[in-house]
Amino acid sequence: SSNASSSILSLGYSLLTASTSDCLCSQIYCQGELLHQVQMAKLYQDDKQFVDMSLATAPDQVLQRFRELMEVHNRSVPRQQLQEFVQQHFQDVGLELEPWTPGDWKESPKFLQKISDAKLRVWAEELNQIWKKLGKKMKPEILSHPERFSLIYSEHPFIVPGGRFVEFYYWDSYWVMEGLLLSEMAETVKGMLQNFLNLVKTYGHIPNGGRVYYLQRSQPPLLTLMMDRYLTHTNDISFLEENIETLALELNFWTVNRTISVNSGGETYVLNRYYVPYGGPSPQKDLGSDLGSFSVLTGDREALWAELKAGAESGWDFSSRWLVRDQNPDLLSSIRTSKLVPVDLNAFLCQAEELLSNFYSRLGKDSQATKYRNLRAQRLAAMKAILWDEQKGAWFDYDIENGKKNLEFYPSNLTPLWAGCFSDPGVVDKALQYLERKARASALPGMAGSEIASLLWVGSRLGQVASPGTQEVAFQLAQNWIRTNFDVLPKIFFFYGFDIKNTAHPFLNFYLFIVVEYFSL
Repeated sequence: SSNASSSILSLGYSLLTASTSDCLCSQIYCQGELLHQVQMAKLYQDDKQFVDMSLATAPDQVLQRFRELMEVHNRSVPRQQLQEFVQQHFQDVGLELEPWTPGDWKESPKFLQKISDAKLRVWAEELNQIWKKLGKKMKPEILSHPERFSLIYSEHPFIVPGGRFVEFYYWDSYWVMEGLLLSEMAETVKGMLQNFLNLVKTYGHIPNGGRVYYLQRSQPPLLTLMMDRYLTHTNDISFLEENIETLALELNFWTVNRTISVNSGGETYVLNRYYVPYGGPSPQKDLGSDLGSFSVLTGDREALWAELKAGAESGWDFSSRWLVRDQNPDLLSSIRTSKLVPVDLNAFLCQAEELLSNFYSRLGKDSQATKYRNLRAQRLAAMKAILWDEQKGAWFDYDIENGKKNLEFYPSNLTPLWAGCFSDPGVVDKALQYLERKARASALPGMAGSEIASLLWVGSRLGQVASPGTQEVAFQLAQNWIRTNFDVLPKIFFFYGFDIKNTAHPFLNFYLFIVVEYFSL
């Protein structure tokens, strides 16, 4: 029965999580004294560098030699000796990867001819060249000696962000796939999809990114949507049939591990949240020292780490969206991501349930199609009861602890439009009026990169609604985004998560300043 299958899958995930925590999340890359001393000594300007380095020898030998080194120095290894130890036992980042030019790359994909503006067309041609620069494939050593690498093995080549990011990221890859499909590179997309499906088969979910230190958390669940976009371009039904149960398994991860019950009006509704039940700092971000300077390590430190990881799982990282506004909204210690029911996560899952129902129908599996159609109907009712605000004309994150909506403006408030997750067509005009009111109130100019991208999701959906007003807004959003990138990208630098409205707290407002190719595309 389906209930029995769900129970077995739940048990299997629990066992995998336990073994992953003990084994794959090793004493080198995820926790332990070696990691702690290296990161606290600030051997590298970028904390991510150390945990991305591969081992020159077996991990047990490295750990034994480090224990011996600690004994010599009374457990606190001086910086110089620590640097020498790392140089001796670790290899530089990226040596385990090979450059890869996608075999289906095309010099002149058809979309280029549809761009009438000559300058924009030349720019688009330059962007199309980037696929060759960002393609990577893994060397066979990662498969034969996985214990020496923080990289998780992927059988098929993939596209990386570039810069300091030489591994894949889950929900970012959806946007990459959209670009690849526009560039007529469906085989590359199929390979990346297969990598993700293999991860679900192995771990029960897709990790945040392609490193063992990301295994404790996921990212916004867009795998089913990735499959839908691939099928739209290829009609590869056999690939769907081979993997549809794996798509269902990924949704089951969110059902088993990220569900929350909310009571309202005498009814109990089931929705989802971002939630990572593991403490400890993220290995690639030495927040232990950074956060200390912001006076955030008061109270339950383990709970704080877990909330920070939940923020990373959301894809928004440490956005003010997750901070407690009735305390001190500028302190990162007030983050409580898991105490909010996010609009966008539930819109993504609602969309995935609809797509999965349609997939099962196409394959003639009516009982499964009905199951996911009913799940979507239940979620629609829950979102309307808990997240929708009729007076304001938008959806809002729900604060579980305080029993009320967070009425601040975030573009994610309109994600259900992008996901097609509403039953009343009248909400489109109401949401458009809400967006226009916020634009007039100058709420839009200070948005961070993730928020601008979120707003563009809404724009893409508005463009599908047959209304002059929504078509105009969608066009304007797209035009502004393209023009901004056209002006900024030649200057190379791309600001990720930079809030131009508030510069009083640089750690919060200028979280990451990096040179990255595809995050800005």
